[in-house]
Amino acid sequence: MVSLIHTIRDHTDEISCCAFSPSALVTGSADKTLRVYSTADFKEFPFSPLTGHGYGVHRCCFSSCGSYLLSCSTDGSIIVWSSETGELLSAVQHPGRSPLRVCALSPDSCLLLAGACDGTVALWDFSSKTLRRYTWGFTPSIVACSFSPCSQVFVTGCTQGDLKLWDDHISLLLAQKDAHDLGVTCCSFASHFKIEDSCVELRLASCGQDSLLKIWIVSQREGAAWTMMLLHILTGQTAPVLSCAFSADGELVVSGSVDKSVTVYDAVVTNTLHFPGISSSYRYVTAVALSPAFGLMATGSMDRSVNVWKIGDGYEETGKYSCCVFCVFFFAGRKLPGHSRLLLADWTEEDVQSWLCEEGLDELVMIFKTNNIDGSEVNHMSRETVTELGIESVGLRGRLLRKIEALKAEQSGSEAPDEFLCPITRELMKDPVIAADGYSYERESIESWIRGKNKTSPMTNLPLQTTLLTPNRSLKMAITRWKSSQ
Repeated sequence: MVSLIHTIRDHTDEISCCAFSPSALVTGSADKTLRVYSTADFKEFPFSPLTGHGYGVHRCCFSSCGSYLLSCSTDGSIIVWSSETGELLSAVQHPGRSPLRVCALSPDSCLLLAGACDGTVALWDFSSKTLRRYTWGFTPSIVACSFSPCSQVFVTGCTQGDLKLWDDHISLLLAQKDAHDLGVTCCSFASHFKIEDSCVELRLASCGQDSLLKIWIVSQREGAAWTMMLLHILTGQTAPVLSCAFSADGELVVSGSVDKSVTVYDAVVTNTLHFPGISSSYRYVTAVALSPAFGLMATGSMDRSVNVWKIGDGYEETGKYSCCVFCVFFFAGRKLPGHSRLLLADWTEEDVQSWLCEEGLDELVMIFKTNNIDGSEVNHMSRETVTELGIESVGLRGRLLRKIEALKAEQSGSEAPDEFLCPITRELMKDPVIAADGYSYERESIESWIRGKNKTSPMTNLPLQTTLLTPNRSLKMAITRWKSSQ
């Protein structure tokens, strides 16, 4: 049995990460803040939100004991917070001041790891915060990392699609080329491992832009080199998979996707278990996390919401699969054919008819079809036009108008289109300019980026051939039109 028990809507920008400790849930966002909630009632702690990063938060995690909370950001820093008081305890800066995409603390709380946009990996001693090792960047951006449960090795994933295994001195042990076509997005070790016949065996989950979730066996026999063997390829989602995580007991693995779904797989047995879809949000699922206790799952989305689910018993066996799908939740608000991502004015006649059915107004479908009503017509519909359609029931006319008003209010309150947001700050642009990499940024943000000795593209990590910025007037006009329509 899986059920939605709470929804959090406190952030003002998209959710980038979430994590559990035994007593708390933390969420991080492009709005530069972290918010911390009690797992007892999901009320926000008095010290929350936590503010200290200059740019959006990319990753957050708790120490194994739950006493420390860590976060990293585009500002190139990792901040260590007290999870009990919210106090900022310490901060470390990337040696090259490169934006950080991921960070992790080893299970024994001895090592602090970070992966950066310039392809470098940095490792600090956690207690003293002194830099132990630092690799020079010869690869694309590091966007995923995870420590093994024994804390002696860790894995990194990059936008080129490679997975690499390192020891705690940042010596490369193994490279799995093209593990995910078009790039890795996340990776996570299971917290349990097996030692048998002098062989250590770990399980690793990874996901990527290829819409796949993969389970790997990472192992080393005494005196031999490390090996990585592909165990399962899971195809439960139809678009890039952005986040994955194992449950504390290693029996479940969850993933969130651009297709707006979360899929939970049974990572041990081969029976396929299924639950009906649960409507929840309109945008990509960007973060997933499982609690170390209580059977809780948190999922974060680009629609700025975090949903908390209770995972329990009561599933139904429906078939066989290599590493079976436990349940699939659809996060498209309404599971509609294409128009759920469009503005009302852009809906086709078929989109309008599908919406009527979803809203329980099936008796109006034929009337709308006969009169060729599309989204633009619905957008301008009034009491007079509804009456002209020949809808005799006063109650039905009232229901239709209320549904239309609710839909329009819902859409007008949605966030700005992604192309209107600065990629650096994730804020609506006022003075967009085009940089040498071809991307548009808020002028103040990209100028600050360049002044900070970042001569590479914030989007591609490639060198900027020139620092010349060109005003993007057409984009500025589009943003102005969008703002006036709100």
